[in-house]
Amino acid sequence: MRGAGFQVEARNVNDDSLTAVMHASGVPDSLGSCHTAQIGGYVIEGHVPAETIRRLLRERPRDVAGLAVPGMPAGSPGMDTGGQRGHYDVIAFGRDGRTRVYERH
Repeated sequence: MRGAGFQVEARNVNDDSLTAVMHASGVPDSLGSCHTAQIGGYVIEGHVPAETIRRLLRERPRDVAGLAVPGMPAGSPGMDTGGQRGHYDVIAFGRDGRTRVYERH
């Protein structure tokens, strides 16, 4: 994210602390991953591409609490080692628990 121009304040925490942050931020369990971030009033969970976050901040959808890339899919940012290309979805989630595909990669 730093390489994409975002200012980042990172903290290493254990799994229990990360889960607590994820729950406090409203991320549904089914969308959990290895990173939870907050930017511009939104929650970002997992390996969401920088350009997708920029789109979110530009569009500012009111029905979206955050974006998530569940798990750690091959081909997502940071998981693209060795030229692996995989398809994955970026999921938008609302405060009401509803989810939808925000982007397909």
